[in-house]
Amino acid sequence: MDTYLKVLQKEMRPAMGCTEPAASALAGAKAAQLLDGRPTSLEVVTSRDMVKNAMGVGLPNCSLKGIQAAVALGASGGDVEKGLSILSELSDEQIQHASSMPVSLAIDSEVPSLYIKVVAKNEGGTSVAVISGEHDRFSYLEQHGQVLLSLAVDACGSSLQEEDEQFMGGSSLSDLLAWVQQAPQEALTLVLDAKNTNMAIAQHALEHSYGLSVGRIAAEPIGKKPSSLSEAFSLASAMAAAASDARMAGCPLPVIINSGSGNQGITLTVPLAVVGSYLACSEEKLARALLLSQLVGLALTAKKNRLSALCGAFTAAIGTACGLVYLLDGTLVEMDRAFNTMVGNLTGIICDGAKMTCALKIYSCVEAANLACKLAFRGMSPGNESGIVGKTSKESMDFLSRISHEGMEETDKTILSIMLGKQA
Repeated sequence: MDTYLKVLQKEMRPAMGCTEPAASALAGAKAAQLLDGRPTSLEVVTSRDMVKNAMGVGLPNCSLKGIQAAVALGASGGDVEKGLSILSELSDEQIQHASSMPVSLAIDSEVPSLYIKVVAKNEGGTSVAVISGEHDRFSYLEQHGQVLLSLAVDACGSSLQEEDEQFMGGSSLSDLLAWVQQAPQEALTLVLDAKNTNMAIAQHALEHSYGLSVGRIAAEPIGKKPSSLSEAFSLASAMAAAASDARMAGCPLPVIINSGSGNQGITLTVPLAVVGSYLACSEEKLARALLLSQLVGLALTAKKNRLSALCGAFTAAIGTACGLVYLLDGTLVEMDRAFNTMVGNLTGIICDGAKMTCALKIYSCVEAANLACKLAFRGMSPGNESGIVGKTSKESMDFLSRISHEGMEETDKTILSIMLGKQA
């Protein structure tokens, strides 16, 4: 099996609700599993980004919010085998027990951005479970003082993770497109299944009110069947936002994620499904466009932290723009233009946690992808004299990496300081 396919299969997985709370619940469930009997108290040590991304998001099947509530739900009866869908079913007894569970929280500035440690205690002893590097990757397990598992916290002990960071991070848009054009049926089936799953929550959200109802309201003037390509573009933005409206409000429908993020998975699939349907393109052509968008999203994630101050909807929408160009029979030239237009337009959109306004950002980012696509076919894009835009998409990708790692570290600290200050 080739590397691109392995990475896609690893990264494109179902998740119920926001992935940071799901990972938190999973860590809580694992720590509780290692105890004899239910824990009577929990201690959570995590990164500022995990706290930020779990603070304002709704949890599926209950009214609770926040990282401590997610950990408590997992520890109160969560099934570890369900992975990131651990919150797909919650009993009344589980919710009640979690609501009264003492959970302390500490933020560690020295750990990676994707890190959560849960210490569970009861009269019988103590257990520890750590998830880091990836949302469902246990890097440390301890039971009553005995170490059961100890891996590198940043996930670099995994050969596949090395492929993610080095192989994907080193891939150019040309490399990705070349693979997509000859990708096997197994890969096509994978992305078509993801499209179906993510469209289901988008369509559901058009019929029900969630959060700010960004997508539902934006879609009202168009209806369910666009009559022009321009309307198809607009409906694509609206339906992607609708899916996020529902997901951020705790809608109990799954999403296929990309780079550990359901919102990125939505952004990379739903717009292409809507435009592809309007164009009546073949299933194979849509699948290859979806593959390209997914891979561009993963390549950009490999160049930055999975959780950072740079909004993931923005980097995902760069993949969306490339996929839209593919659907409209564009070449690598147009894709390169669209990529650079996105970098010149929206770089700097911050991530201030997972919450209802994610739908607003997804709508804006997909609208920008639509515009980048239109400009590309007119031969228009910013040149490298424009700010952080490179001569090519590869150079722009490297500049984005520097912005994420070097430029936004202090921004991330400031964002969390503001968010925590509002709770004081």
